[in-house]
Amino acid sequence: MKSSNSARFRPQLGPAALVAAAFIGPGTVVTASLAGANYGYALLWALVFSVIATIILQEMAARLGVVTQQGLGENIRAAISNPLVRWFVVALVLSAVVIGNSVYQGGNLTGASLGIAGLGESGWFPVLPAQLVPLILGVLAATLLWLGSYKVLERVLIALVVTMSIAFVVTFVLTDPDWSALFSGLLIPSIPAGGLLTVIALIGTTVVPYNLFLHSSTAAQKWQSPEQLGEVKRDLYVSIPLGGFISIAIVATAASAFFGTAATIEGAADLAVGLQPLFGDAATAFMAIGLFAAGLSSALTAPLASAYALSGVLGYERNLKGVPFRLTWLAILAIGVGIASLGIRPVSVIWFAQVANGLLLPLMAGFLLWVCNRDVLGEWRNNWRQNTLGMIVLLIACGLGGRSLASAFGWL
Repeated sequence: MKSSNSARFRPQLGPAALVAAAFIGPGTVVTASLAGANYGYALLWALVFSVIATIILQEMAARLGVVTQQGLGENIRAAISNPLVRWFVVALVLSAVVIGNSVYQGGNLTGASLGIAGLGESGWFPVLPAQLVPLILGVLAATLLWLGSYKVLERVLIALVVTMSIAFVVTFVLTDPDWSALFSGLLIPSIPAGGLLTVIALIGTTVVPYNLFLHSSTAAQKWQSPEQLGEVKRDLYVSIPLGGFISIAIVATAASAFFGTAATIEGAADLAVGLQPLFGDAATAFMAIGLFAAGLSSALTAPLASAYALSGVLGYERNLKGVPFRLTWLAILAIGVGIASLGIRPVSVIWFAQVANGLLLPLMAGFLLWVCNRDVLGEWRNNWRQNTLGMIVLLIACGLGGRSLASAFGWL
């Protein structure tokens, strides 16, 4: 009896940890670094806000997956009977999740490569040719995905999340943050002059549409009964805040090192290099380890989420060892390796994916809110509190989608 009670209250990491691994990628590291360097601790509240919004959406996605034993994509196929509307949604998913993740995969592998380069410069790892590293990482990611074992992928990604947590938090501690300013930034919302777009970017790197497909499908694989929804929530309430804490640590690190100084940074690599003269090799090495873990975790989750999304909306088997499933993630991984190895920046494709994401996020948030009030969930439908919070997040999603479209069309 005692062991049963201890198991009930012991924190468990599972599918929600995959979500955290997905949103803490190189893009998040760059956005968080720039937020800290340019605005200090002032925008930390935006990360707290984004974590709450993410928990609300991901809880609905996971509950939908466990109760229906189908992912978000399958539920879209089942709920939308109009063929024109269904194919419009399929086209959006293909554009935003599959094509989008193909080009963003290059950034994931580049970020992981920068982490390895940073370790090489610190003497913690052999220096490898820059063009070779993405290929090595791509082969590593392909090997893990090809095994076709959800348990293996879950364990690897949890290990990467833990590695990120340790690396970024140790770096954060080494930089000796201003604790008073940090807590003020967490608790008191403010937007410095010119900071609005950065606020939107911080929220947008955390609340992302493809994680809804990833979480609903993996939750359906891990849990088979609505009676296990308590485990779903424990996983959610540990993993997502942990991901937010990592982002907070990155912002605070950049704030400690660069805010109020003449130095400027353009990306995560600059942050890692810039820490060395201020805080020594250890800070640089831990930042590089974190960047590597962030890049590799996203390099695994982006192809996986794309395969889950496409299998759901097109109706082919959600099987990690199935041929269509493997072909989907393999294509995305191969494109990412090519982009990272050759240093290509496919601007027009990124623009296209940005437009599609701007449409997909509010659409998926709205669909989740709608389907979580339907009979398909039975007694596990949304209550009034979940609907109220869901409507607030839907408005946020519309704002994020509008910002993505405005940015793509040059209106911002």
